[in-house]
Amino acid sequence: MKVDKSKRRLYLMANQEVIKEYRIALGANPQGHKKVEGDKKTPEGFYRIIAKNEESRFYRSLRIDYPNEYDASRAFSQGQNPGGDIMIHGLKNGETRAGRYVQSFDWTDGCIALLNHEMDELFDMIEVGTPIQIEW
Repeated sequence: MKVDKSKRRLYLMANQEVIKEYRIALGANPQGHKKVEGDKKTPEGFYRIIAKNEESRFYRSLRIDYPNEYDASRAFSQGQNPGGDIMIHGLKNGETRAGRYVQSFDWTDGCIALLNHEMDELFDMIEVGTPIQIEW
């Protein structure tokens, strides 16, 4: 998987070729790499999917292995908490507004959000261990 934060797109890749594209919402302060808990940034770099959750606070989720060792050591060396719980997920459970409206702005705390029907598709295709590159 590849995420282009500047274009608000998540791409499924096979042999360097895009096979599927999704419109995404990001953290409410999306530009730049996540450094500390609460900065509302979506991390940038190379990560992996480390868990799948059917019972998330949001509609399904794929957990990203942020913070990695580099992220954690950088934050801790500055006396900060790097944060965590970065996921790809659907809309918040119980959301009553139209999905297309919610996805028209960046609303997460640093996660990557899709529409629920898109999350169903992605969830079924992605395996634990799948690499993900996130960049601006």
